[in-house]
Amino acid sequence: MAEVAPEPPQDGFMPAIRSSEGLPLEANHYVFCCGPWLGKIFPDLIGDTVSPSRQEVYFFGPPAGDTRFDSGNLPGWIDHSEPPFYGFPRTFGRGLKLADDTRGEPFDPTSGERTPTLEGIERARDFIARRFPAMARAPLVESRVCQYENSPDEDLIIDRHPNADNCWIVGGGSGHGFKLGPAVGEYVAERLLDGGDLKPRFQLRRFEQIEESKTQF
Repeated sequence: MAEVAPEPPQDGFMPAIRSSEGLPLEANHYVFCCGPWLGKIFPDLIGDTVSPSRQEVYFFGPPAGDTRFDSGNLPGWIDHSEPPFYGFPRTFGRGLKLADDTRGEPFDPTSGERTPTLEGIERARDFIARRFPAMARAPLVESRVCQYENSPDEDLIIDRHPNADNCWIVGGGSGHGFKLGPAVGEYVAERLLDGGDLKPRFQLRRFEQIEESKTQF
């Protein structure tokens, strides 16, 4: 597996991308959907505009035989309390998913530590005991550290590279990228193949007017 990087645009066109093995890869169009790595791939264009944050995710095991927390009996949910938590029902036997939606500390998605903290687990246990009393003593069966790719206003980035019409920048999911993926992919494919105007709310130029980053809560 090789890493790739864009070559500098020439006359409004990106000629190729180049792998870490030195091989050029040429195409008519290039779409960079690189999540929290967008700033590293385009340091001058994106840089800190996409700021990765550290986010812990937990899966708790419901009591044996208790199906109230299974998919079909429990919806996906979010609680806008302090701190805000969201979750999903147990699917494929993985447990009830629970995560703190507070933006975590800055995180390097390549080398950052992926072990959840005891403090984070305790916050999750306090929340689950308050909102789901039957799960108060549930075992933690799985946990992980993920990341959000936050944009300053927490809206998507879908735009052409200002110096290369055949290069597209797509990201800024801010914690919602996975669930929006099908719609974003369809939108980008339509713009790339059929043309049409880009929505101003997704364009990079909007950040020139933002003085301070918005917070979700």
